[in-house]
Amino acid sequence: MDEVKQIVTDIKQKKLKPIYFLMGDEPYYIDRITEFIEESILTEEEKGFNQMVLYGRDVAVDDIVSNAKRFPMMAEHQVVIVKEAQHLSRTIENLAAYAENPQLSTILVVNYKYKTIDKRKKLYKTLKKSGVVFESKKLYDNQISDWIRRVLSGQNYSITPKAAQMLAEFLGTDLSKISNELNKLKLLLPEGTQITPEHIEENIGISKDYNNFELHKAIGERNSEKVFRIVKYFGENPKDNPMIVTVSLLYTYFSRLLKLHGLNDKSARSVASALKVNPYFVNEYIVAARNFPMRKVSAIIADLRTFDGKSKGVGANAIPQGDLLNELMVRILN
Repeated sequence: MDEVKQIVTDIKQKKLKPIYFLMGDEPYYIDRITEFIEESILTEEEKGFNQMVLYGRDVAVDDIVSNAKRFPMMAEHQVVIVKEAQHLSRTIENLAAYAENPQLSTILVVNYKYKTIDKRKKLYKTLKKSGVVFESKKLYDNQISDWIRRVLSGQNYSITPKAAQMLAEFLGTDLSKISNELNKLKLLLPEGTQITPEHIEENIGISKDYNNFELHKAIGERNSEKVFRIVKYFGENPKDNPMIVTVSLLYTYFSRLLKLHGLNDKSARSVASALKVNPYFVNEYIVAARNFPMRKVSAIIADLRTFDGKSKGVGANAIPQGDLLNELMVRILN
């Protein structure tokens, strides 16, 4: 995120590079940087003659170079944007010759999504000298809540830890999807609002009481009544609460508990750092560790592997999701 801010700041300050090669598994930042360049380099009057969008499916590298070598008309720069450039993966190295001596009046933006170029080869090395190479990496599950908080903070909103965790668990790691939901909230809530679980439930439709976050908390407390109430809700609403996701998140939860049992230093700061969780949630893990000894946690992790297979249809084709979840909870709580 800091690298993205630096790229945007440099562009705002007119510290432009002739090539921006944007690559990697996470398309969100590739799209955001591209949109910023589309909107900010040229005036509306200049764009008609000096801004073009090409698509990797439809052009060759030679076509890109040919367009990039044109001179701008009645403007200081022209902007050439190549979207879906990953379709040129077999010939993209041919861009190295242009990158060695790029047209300085051209801003060439290459979107190379879901892939990266070989950093050992000439193109990458040349691009690093003459332009900007940005690699957009997927965030891990445990980084999403912090990302949500940082994004909202930069837009004069805040969010409670539980609300951030609800969004992270429900929406996964797709930053574009998360951003769309945050934009909905910002349209509905005034600037300066602290977003709560109630806001999430009312405006996005994620239940504040029946979600994986609450399930983990109930399991950790060995609150059987609440556990089976949540599982019943999941069984009745399988599309919004797929078992494969529930099992995956439980695996992460109990893997953290196993790591917690192995820590010598169980101070709040140490636990938060080792488990990569917000300090707000540390006490819940401490309580769960007391209720689930290491041997039991190891057995549960083995059970979760079995039920992961069952959730995907291995040996359980005709068993409803709700029944499988009930059986899993019985194993965990016994």
